[in-house]
Amino acid sequence: MLRLQIIVVSTRPGRKGPAVATWFEQRARAHGAFEVEVVDLAEVALPVFDEPEHPRLRKYQHEHTKRWSAIVERGDAYVFVTPEYNFSAPPSLLNALDFLYTEWAEKPAGFVSYGGVSGGLRGVQMAKQVLTSLGVMPIVAGVAIPFFATRLGPDGAFASDEKLDGSAAALLTDLARWAGALASMRASRG
Repeated sequence: MLRLQIIVVSTRPGRKGPAVATWFEQRARAHGAFEVEVVDLAEVALPVFDEPEHPRLRKYQHEHTKRWSAIVERGDAYVFVTPEYNFSAPPSLLNALDFLYTEWAEKPAGFVSYGGVSGGLRGVQMAKQVLTSLGVMPIVAGVAIPFFATRLGPDGAFASDEKLDGSAAALLTDLARWAGALASMRASRG
């Protein structure tokens, strides 16, 4: 079975990304196309990019990079649960992407974004440009959650609705199709 990694992007104190990720994880498990793994960049705790060699070479010097490489390598598809910072992708996401190269290649990625009026879409558009330079296939379908704070209950849990659940299902279906197709490409490359 293909492995989907749901990557929680925000690392700051007081972040709400884990609540959104918990909702999406439940949707992904119910969808059934993937083995699901949640990866939290706050727990991965990467420093600002500090490898002396270009990531294409995979000559990693630091244990944190070797651990991150192993995590990303085992994924067949990714969903980034991400806010938008200053009309762009969060630095934690860009930094995590920059650490590696080959591990990302020929795999699909989608987004569950959240924020104010734009629902994080401007940050997603910026991140997609970076992903394509790494050989990742960004999926058109996605989940954008505007004014997401209105969906957080007193206990901090995220409450979706039919439209968001439908968007999640469409994203997961597209990811599964692309992940299967790209897995055969990776297998043929050896």
